[in-house]
Amino acid sequence: QAEQLLAAVGMALWLENEQQIDAVTAVSGSGPAYFFLLIGAMTAAGEQLGLPKAIAAQLTLQTALGAAHMAVASDVDAAELRRRVTSPNGTTEAAIKTFQAGGFAELVEQALSAAAKRSAELAEQLGK
Repeated sequence: QAEQLLAAVGMALWLENEQQIDAVTAVSGSGPAYFFLLIGAMTAAGEQLGLPKAIAAQLTLQTALGAAHMAVASDVDAAELRRRVTSPNGTTEAAIKTFQAGGFAELVEQALSAAAKRSAELAEQLGK
């Protein structure tokens, strides 16, 4: 009954153990802020490249929306979608290589680990 009630307003998932709640908090609970951070950074970069702020923001938001729609509707994972929209030796590949050289994946893992750790700390404090 609880699953049906929750599914009426969103996605309801079952976890194997309670400790996974900290990972859910890191990935999904805090997740919107990560995307907002990227949106802000892309908008600012667009401005630095000469676009008016409103246009940079609109392009960034529509790109995020389109990418999310593609990911949700797709039967392949994000890595494959990225590969499909990345032309060899093209502009996207140049940007992706820059992200990777800067340790993007490692930074994301560190950030989510920090969020999960903080979630566990907060749960422990509330349990006392």
